Amino acid sequence: MTGARRPASGDPRSVGGTAPGPPGPAARGSRAARWRDRLVALAWMVVAWNLLWGRFSWGNLLGGLLVGAAVLVFFPLPPVTFGGRLRPRALLVLAGRFVTELVSASIHVARIAVQPGYLPRGAIIAVRLRVRTDLNLALTAEAISLVPGTLIVEVDRERGVLYVHVLDVRGPADLTDSRDRTLATEARIVRAIGSAAELRLLDTPAPDVPAPAAADPDPPTDRGPDQ
Repeated sequence: MTGARRPASGDPRSVGGTAPGPPGPAARGSRAARWRDRLVALAWMVVAWNLLWGRFSWGNLLGGLLVGAAVLVFFPLPPVTFGGRLRPRALLVLAGRFVTELVSASIHVARIAVQPGYLPRGAIIAVRLRVRTDLNLALTAEAISLVPGTLIVEVDRERGVLYVHVLDVRGPADLTDSRDRTLATEARIVRAIGSAAELRLLDTPAPDVPAPAAADPDPPTDRGPDQ
């Protein structure tokens, strides 16, 4: 009786061996998601580059592509996933409202600049966003900073807080209006590209940012009776 032929040690059908094969659907989906996230990040960097230059042109588009590609290759950041969906109507609302605020704020800042003898007061407010993803923090901060008169000075990623410098503050009502405008910008961005779960977060009231604890006063110094 002839015994069964034993497979060679290099045969993938040997005991404990794994036959090589094409990548599965999960691996292909993960690779496609990474490329999609990189393309989305590159597109936003190109848009931001053109906005910083003040106009869209073929030269600025090419420069934005080169700078964005260099950032992605030489300064890789943690992956920012995009789990939402694009909504064309909400995107048009976002773009239209951004242009309106850009023009209105530019006129306001120009009026302050030419008003003789007027010294505007500034303030820094803390605004905690309702959607604390890295993508929403970045897009909201970028949209706020591109409007004249407001500037993001710090981002608290862990708590989802933006610290916004506001120009020409005349009273507490201006601070409240600036906070509401920041939250409204966040809402328009989420409605344009957010997921269903992120849209539900917009229905919750924005949490207040607790004020930092006051520093202890300096202890009295014994200067002596002769001082």
